[in-house]
Amino acid sequence: SDVGWVVGHSYICYAPLIHGCTTVVFEGKPVGTPDAGTFWRMIDEHDIKVLFTAPTAFRAIKREDPKGELVGKYDLSSLQSLFLAGERADPDTIQWAQDQLGVPVIDHWWQTETGYAIAANPLGIEALPVKIGSPSVPMPGWDVQILDEAGHPVEPGTLGAIAVKLPLPPGTLPTLWNAEDRYRKSYLEHFPGYYETGDAGYVDEDGYLYIMARTDDVINVAGHRLSTGAMEEVLAAHPDVAECAVIGVTDALKGQLPLGMLCLNAGVARDHSEVVSEVVKSVRDQIGPVAAFKLAVVVDRLPKTRSGKILRATMVKIADGEDFKMPATIDDPAILDEVRGALQSLGYAKS
Repeated sequence: SDVGWVVGHSYICYAPLIHGCTTVVFEGKPVGTPDAGTFWRMIDEHDIKVLFTAPTAFRAIKREDPKGELVGKYDLSSLQSLFLAGERADPDTIQWAQDQLGVPVIDHWWQTETGYAIAANPLGIEALPVKIGSPSVPMPGWDVQILDEAGHPVEPGTLGAIAVKLPLPPGTLPTLWNAEDRYRKSYLEHFPGYYETGDAGYVDEDGYLYIMARTDDVINVAGHRLSTGAMEEVLAAHPDVAECAVIGVTDALKGQLPLGMLCLNAGVARDHSEVVSEVVKSVRDQIGPVAAFKLAVVVDRLPKTRSGKILRATMVKIADGEDFKMPATIDDPAILDEVRGALQSLGYAKS
């Protein structure tokens, strides 16, 4: 994480110091420096106990070394756990990391605004059973509820907006700097009595929370509200797919249609159309025809922020031919031109 984000200064800097821990800060990419074994070399050389990174880093490593051959070249006996944060951790990436490292892979969920974890697996107190795809359960102080569009709580297993019942616990944002009206409009007005997280998901029967997408990424296909995150899970499970993103593009008939962007594992030499056909069939089989998932294209890389978040909203604007502002935190602006070219091959991103 950039040090400007809350993870950067809390988890990287003062929280470890408060506990007397040594922090090893790595700046750079986890692949190509010189290979996909960079993280493993660091763990070996510095006896690192806990690795904290974004899922996108592990997807990049998995793409370059899908069989984990570089893992065996280093002594990783010091590693006790892997923590993932910053974006949704897809089940396929978590499973790969668990299989390769043999340590607990702990996802957790929070926001810069909240100051610390909303949902987590508190290893330092008591390790909870890991449910792949879930950051576990709300931590003390957080009354997390799933709401429908009218602001009513929904049944377990039902997708909705993730909100926190007020009051918020200590340590969270009390306002926005010189922008009290914007603070109330952005977080408090949509669901009176709640803090709106801007994320969509559901809670299961055991109280485990699942973050499926930003609420902006829940798309409406012919009146059906569908999670792009659920479709991404299906795409990511394909053996040739290293990383993916699903966005909702405007459609005159259905309102929106899902469109998939696929990054393939290194060494995959198959015809791209074959992979596309297979993932389209998988979404139809696992989610159903209601998803109307028929559009997908293979790209070399996805546009991301420096902390690893995929810029889905920017891709939607490009696909729909709308003006957009270049995100200040983008890792490599040139990727947007690559994405535009790929979308144009499907008949979108018309200038």
